[in-house]
Amino acid sequence: MSTAETTHHEADHFRHSYTRDKAQLVRRLARIEGQVRGITRMIEREEYCVDILQQTSALRAAVDSLAVLVLEDHVTGCVRTAAQRGEADRYVDEVVDVVRRTLGRPVRGARSEAPARS
Repeated sequence: MSTAETTHHEADHFRHSYTRDKAQLVRRLARIEGQVRGITRMIEREEYCVDILQQTSALRAAVDSLAVLVLEDHVTGCVRTAAQRGEADRYVDEVVDVVRRTLGRPVRGARSEAPARS
């Protein structure tokens, strides 16, 4: 394997640290799909609004749980690796920006741009 291929392979692994939990994530996504189909059926059957709202709340919790797993993998894998390589700032800023968006908070300035190389 050439140096460029090795670097590309390392970068791919570095950017996809969730792969160690891939099966668990896929199972969770299948459950989420089932929840969405269930809510669709409830609406088609014109079920009680509060029951639908309870199911949408459960759906949101399931999506949030999935997001936390991916975030944990990103921080413990990608961000930790970036820190070891001396590239932590960009990845930390990226995580902060995505968490801010997830929480409905505005992203600060252009912080997520890659730092200047010397």
